[in-house]
Amino acid sequence: MAEEIKSLEELGGAEGETTSEATSDAPVYEQKLDKEGRAYATGKRKDAVARVWVKPGSGRIIINKKDDKEYFARPVLQMIIRQPLKTAEREDQFDVIATVHGGGLSGQAGAVRHGISKALTHYEPGLRPVLKKGGFLTRDSRVVERKKYGKAKARRSFQFSKR
Repeated sequence: MAEEIKSLEELGGAEGETTSEATSDAPVYEQKLDKEGRAYATGKRKDAVARVWVKPGSGRIIINKKDDKEYFARPVLQMIIRQPLKTAEREDQFDVIATVHGGGLSGQAGAVRHGISKALTHYEPGLRPVLKKGGFLTRDSRVVERKKYGKAKARRSFQFSKR
């Protein structure tokens, strides 16, 4: 039988590869900015699509040419769009300009959050691990299920009557 491996270092040595070689294969992310020094990203959630630009500033968030508190009146939606900035500890360092269409307010807030997260990683690639761990870079792929024939809704059946 083969020799026993008792530690992780021995395991790395057994394969003939050192740990420094394994980590060098990790992708290196670069800053992606447009001519005006802004980072752009598209965020999606349900039927909503948000186009988001992030640039250095004082922390203002403008959505569809309105202030975020005016566009998203509910405090929960305001909290959702600010989550990536809070997690990255960059609340008062970036201005966010977004245009969003489609879906309802909840889906639009999720789309803006997704777009802000992606744009932050384009502007500052070092924030990617923090945002990835928080789950902000993953697109929530849940969408409304379609209606089936013979059903009242997607799954709801018509009321059963014996007579």
